[in-house]
Amino acid sequence: MGELVNEGVLLGMGNPLLDISATVKPEMLAKYDLKANDAILTEDEAIFKEMLNDYQVEYIAGGATQNSIRVAQWIIGKPKASSYFGCVGNDDTMKKLVEKAEEAGVNVKYQISAEHPTGRCAVLITGHDRSLVTKLDAANHFTVSHLDDSANWKLVEAAQVVYSAGFFLTVSVDSMLKVAKHCAVNNRTYCMNLSAPFLCQFFKDQMKSVLPFTDIVFGNESEAAAYAETQ
Repeated sequence: MGELVNEGVLLGMGNPLLDISATVKPEMLAKYDLKANDAILTEDEAIFKEMLNDYQVEYIAGGATQNSIRVAQWIIGKPKASSYFGCVGNDDTMKKLVEKAEEAGVNVKYQISAEHPTGRCAVLITGHDRSLVTKLDAANHFTVSHLDDSANWKLVEAAQVVYSAGFFLTVSVDSMLKVAKHCAVNNRTYCMNLSAPFLCQFFKDQMKSVLPFTDIVFGNESEAAAYAETQ
């Protein structure tokens, strides 16, 4: 497939996180009052320190959109067939995130925040379950100014398909709208994922502003039902 596509054919915009993954003892879940198969936000550093100190961890370029882009990149097979925007800090976590994303073949062009550290997600594996604990930090601070850089906008222009998870609606709906409108005018395909019922309920105005320019909407049954209930 790779020989049939150009570099940069796919662009993702989202909340980049360095996933820090380990198989842990059930006692660790109890210590932090976590469920075995759940996802929460945190502002606490303790869980990350304990994982690094007590477990053998695996690092993965994560975040909902970046995960999807990595998988698409793997399917396509051609290096840099996909590009990705998101906000990270200027720190060692960012360096590890860049390393892992580039290992996967993704052309990452992160916006660098001088004020916030790179976001992380602790992935606590017990049996077949995963408990996700996310500290968003810089991922929550992407701005549309990143698209004003000519080199970054060239990646937008090169993309035939653009994808964002709905979580990005909570960060920079202006960026989503700018790129979605570009896609509409230039016969490109813009895709968005509903991502979670709470986004349909509490960020419905932001979602409604982007949907008219969206070609493909992804969602599961509970997300679709939540969206329908808000109409």
